[in-house]
Amino acid sequence: MTRVDESPPPSRPLPRARSGARSRLVLLGPAFVAAVAYVDPGNVAANLTAGARYGYGLVWVLVLANAMAVVVQYQSAKLGLVTGRSLPELLGHRMRTRPRRLYWVQAEAVAAATDLAEVIGGAVALHLLFGLPLLAGGVLVGAASMLLLAVQSSRGQRPFEGAVVALLAVIAGGFLTGLFVNPPDAGAALSGLVPRLEDTGTVLLAASMIGATVMPHAIYLHSALVRDRHGHQTDPATLARLVRVTRLDVVGALLFAGAVNIAMLLLAASSLPGREGTDTIEGAHAAIADALGPVVAVVFAIGLLASGFASTSVGCYAGATIMGGLLRLRLPLLARRVVTLIPALLVLGAGLEPTRALVLSQVLLSFGIPFALIPLIRLTGDRTVMGVHVDGPALRVACWSIAALIIALNAALIVLTVTGTA
Repeated sequence: MTRVDESPPPSRPLPRARSGARSRLVLLGPAFVAAVAYVDPGNVAANLTAGARYGYGLVWVLVLANAMAVVVQYQSAKLGLVTGRSLPELLGHRMRTRPRRLYWVQAEAVAAATDLAEVIGGAVALHLLFGLPLLAGGVLVGAASMLLLAVQSSRGQRPFEGAVVALLAVIAGGFLTGLFVNPPDAGAALSGLVPRLEDTGTVLLAASMIGATVMPHAIYLHSALVRDRHGHQTDPATLARLVRVTRLDVVGALLFAGAVNIAMLLLAASSLPGREGTDTIEGAHAAIADALGPVVAVVFAIGLLASGFASTSVGCYAGATIMGGLLRLRLPLLARRVVTLIPALLVLGAGLEPTRALVLSQVLLSFGIPFALIPLIRLTGDRTVMGVHVDGPALRVACWSIAALIIALNAALIVLTVTGTA
């Protein structure tokens, strides 16, 4: 374990390209790494459960959550670009010792919940594909994530981004294939855009879906991703260019992730209602095989496996960012991967039902969102921090509205849980 160098990283020369379009293209990438958090196994569990139980009724939740995610991730990336520091680093500088450590505990709990979902999802995928025991599958997922992290540690950010984007393509193929075999009813899907919550079960699932879409660890991470890729650019023209390109990066990456999420729900709504056992990933996989054929089911499982591999690596990166910023200490990424793998392996070894654990982990993530989001909004709205890139009035209203909506949904979930109706 080493102390973190708290000085901002030096600026780096931006890649040169012959055309304006290509010069923008070579600057893209950090948002696609963050977007992996939005298509992780927790999303799969929440979206399949929502589609199988309530058909198209919760499509609006995903559309709303994805719109919120675009705003939030842009804010995080902009903060990292302008300040040259990650969100945890900025908070660590502003907090006294005890509040900072307490804040780290909740942020680390969020990172642990994320890792739990990702390792379990990958283990389930290996079980579906090869019949591996869940515990053995969890170990293999952890080993695969170590390989990805080794790429980042030894070869830098760009090769790591390339590997993650390749896995994103596999994820998309895995979850979109079924829609081509059995397209959803367009009219019913459009009716799902009308906001409604039918019962307490939809409240729990809505909180889970938002927790799985607006991911707190991705809020912490994105500010570090752009900092690690571009350094701290102090030239105003260069910084303004990066902010514009980052906006495109975020919109493109999150629209891609949102399309994959909506595809999962539509697949479940069109192919799984009325079938037995669809409240678990294994049951949904079996139902997909029965409804759409074994080839689609295998492709689905491959997508789930790629999701587990990519997201657990990104989650470990986020955990290291949180620890480095708030405790000012850094474990080597591979050592941290070994330590954070233990809780997930304990859950797998205990024989807990994987899909239920995944959904509940996403609810915990939803509770962690305000702790990441409110400080982010305060910082990006502070002219002394952001200078000319401070949020305008419309963006401030949008951000505070997002925070208020999430907090209200979580408050409703707490009441329902305490009263025993959730």
